[in-house]
Amino acid sequence: MTVPDVPTPPDPAPPRAPSPEDWVDLSDEALLDLRFNQLGLTIAGSWLEPRIATLREELASRGLGFEPHFWLSAEWFTPDGVPGIAIPFYLAHPRLMRLEKAQMLEVEGGDVDWCLKILRHEAGHAIDNAYDLRRRRKRVKLFGKPSEPYPDFYLPRPYSKSFVLHLDSWYSQSHPDEDFAETFAVWLTPDSDWRSRYADWPALRKLEYMEELMRGLAGVRPTVRSARQVEPIDRLRTTLRRHYAKKREHYGLAYPNFYDRDLRRLFSDAEGDRAQKKASRFMQAVRKDVRRLVAEWTGAYQYTIDRVLADMIERADQLNLRLKEPEDQTKVDFTVLVTVQTMNYLHSGRHRVAL
Repeated sequence: MTVPDVPTPPDPAPPRAPSPEDWVDLSDEALLDLRFNQLGLTIAGSWLEPRIATLREELASRGLGFEPHFWLSAEWFTPDGVPGIAIPFYLAHPRLMRLEKAQMLEVEGGDVDWCLKILRHEAGHAIDNAYDLRRRRKRVKLFGKPSEPYPDFYLPRPYSKSFVLHLDSWYSQSHPDEDFAETFAVWLTPDSDWRSRYADWPALRKLEYMEELMRGLAGVRPTVRSARQVEPIDRLRTTLRRHYAKKREHYGLAYPNFYDRDLRRLFSDAEGDRAQKKASRFMQAVRKDVRRLVAEWTGAYQYTIDRVLADMIERADQLNLRLKEPEDQTKVDFTVLVTVQTMNYLHSGRHRVAL
């Protein structure tokens, strides 16, 4: 008896890879429940591609044979020993940029100029790794020891001329490696005219060293050529909700109620002013404009400023304060007050490291 051939059933089709089509129309609440590895994002075809192309052109125009590699992760960073750059996931899709703004009130790197500034900065870290530059004696002498521990917070000195100004919040002052990366970014930026801009600054020595160092690397093949990716999003199982909760905690504040004296100077708790608009209602109405202006003036994260505003609004409501001057003048004075409180925070030694 012959046994008839039984056809082998075909292998089941592999599950379809995730893509933005699966979630682009979700509400913020539904989107927050997704994990990073469910987003299916790529740099290819995204808004990021032309930004990366510009950076590569800038490096090539300086004669450098170094090209960092790029991948998507939760935040901006360049890992130690890796000549590549992690870019935050939200920049790969406009829907996620909107979510980032809703969660953090701004989109770090979300316009062309800002994105390129951060890419140039991160390229400074990447080229540092590619050529193992941190071991060079003059680099250590000018910028400090790379082995110094990274702080959770740093105390900026806004008027120091020993550091270049590139990213906000005097970021070059946070660590010797950040000073190196910021100096590289200023050197790399087209038409930065750094010789004139920093002519009477001690920071000029760092820029002149960067010029000398990079000329020596022109056409030289990197000694470290790893294409390793650290924490790429397709391996991250954290939900976006948890990610943003941790991020808001990092950039938030825990202020005591020491606003009382300033609030009482600006607003009134006198019986004769009880008919005037409540200060908390007024502050809520101008909150967005004030937050934006203070961010422009101080370089602080809008989320951090918004926490200051929220504390002030809550305290003004508890004190039952009212307007005592015209709204236009009060808005100007209130903006100055929030700026002062934000600068106090920046100078308190608790300023959050941004990148």
